[in-house]
Amino acid sequence: MAFRFRKFRVYHDAIEFHRFVVKLTKKFPTDFDYLRKQIRRASLSVILNIAEGSAKNSDKDFRRYIGNSLGSINEALAGCEVALLENLISTEEFSLIEKKAEYITNQLGSLSKKLKLS
Repeated sequence: MAFRFRKFRVYHDAIEFHRFVVKLTKKFPTDFDYLRKQIRRASLSVILNIAEGSAKNSDKDFRRYIGNSLGSINEALAGCEVALLENLISTEEFSLIEKKAEYITNQLGSLSKKLKLS
């Protein structure tokens, strides 16, 4: 069985985003364990929604999951902004994560539009 989600570049980029988030949040002190876990869950949700949505029977259903992925990437970025404000990550690290999130957001938007045209 071929898994449809693997053919989408955004899926692979979302995995790299999640790996970066895990690496970035490893240094959080235990007081901020709740934030570390939330950011990681949100970044993982981007991947899982792409995979789950790709298995749906209609593009309309898949678009809904793409929308969920968009929500999750924004949630992860918002969590990183809180981490920045709490001095858990540097401005440079936040800029990099923001750039990665923007790239994935654009990919998800393009995929959603492509699905609407199908």
